[in-house]
Amino acid sequence: MVCAMTLAGCSATHKHLAVKSARISVTTTTVRHVVAKPRPRLAPLTGLADPRGVAEHRCAVTVKIDNTPAAQPHFGLEDADVVYEEVVEDNITRLAAVFNSQAPDRVGPVRSVRRTDQSLVWPLRGIFAYSGGAQYAIDSINTAPVTQLDESRAGPMMFRDNSRIAPHNLFARVDQMYTRCASPPPPALFTYRAAHARAAGSPVASMRIGYENGYAVTWNWDPRTGTWERSIFGANEVAASGVHLATPNVVVMFAQYAGGVGVLGAEALLTGRGTAWVFSAGKVVKGTWSRPDAASAAQLLDGARHLIQLTPGATWVELPDVSYTVTVTP
Repeated sequence: MVCAMTLAGCSATHKHLAVKSARISVTTTTVRHVVAKPRPRLAPLTGLADPRGVAEHRCAVTVKIDNTPAAQPHFGLEDADVVYEEVVEDNITRLAAVFNSQAPDRVGPVRSVRRTDQSLVWPLRGIFAYSGGAQYAIDSINTAPVTQLDESRAGPMMFRDNSRIAPHNLFARVDQMYTRCASPPPPALFTYRAAHARAAGSPVASMRIGYENGYAVTWNWDPRTGTWERSIFGANEVAASGVHLATPNVVVMFAQYAGGVGVLGAEALLTGRGTAWVFSAGKVVKGTWSRPDAASAAQLLDGARHLIQLTPGATWVELPDVSYTVTVTP
């Protein structure tokens, strides 16, 4: 009887262990089939999908571009991730176009450096391409952590188009300039809404940046394309490719110009805080920009001190003096 009872107990124990083992096996199998969803690859300067990881594996290339009537039509601006418009001497404007996700083989016309440029490229690093410049401006860009390519150092990566009149005929091969860069990819300059998220702000049909001396710019909202279309010198600005220049986002950062706006050698002060108007998705959010130092990107904040979210895509950043007027048409 004792043996029988012992055998029965052993059998029960074995059954209990078998059931427990089966439960453990099921649990282990369930855990084994949980697979983490990979994070989508996004281009840092646009927030757009970058499935092949192209943008995250190369630096930024910033090209200084002429903005006079003689410079039109422009080449390559439609491929820029970010474009800055700054005031220089005589209250005319110049452009600084930043490339990372695209690689055009002709950008320009390329023109000279100004003091404001070192502040623009500090957080981006990478390549800074320009035609040359006055010594005070070269001394300024020498303080920024960029690889400089001017006409004397670029070799075949810059070329002159003799069908145009100098100095409006120098162009950059951005696709080749990436190979000269040792910097990491640029950081994100802006934050972006999710695809399903609703944009904040007040509706806007158009707005005008009151640059002086005939350089005022108008941006008109086109709901069909979801972009702001650019006009300057009294007409739509059309690139050499035939594309009407347009962008999903326009950021207006009001700045003070040290030395006086429009004065030779003046510089936009882009650290600290200032007023910012952000135009995206046919709306405007009025807030502030905040930038603690040159190495940091500016944060765009609404009235509640929350980050303003942009539409994924390219962005033009306007840098009018605080004395300039920006007119909004609802």
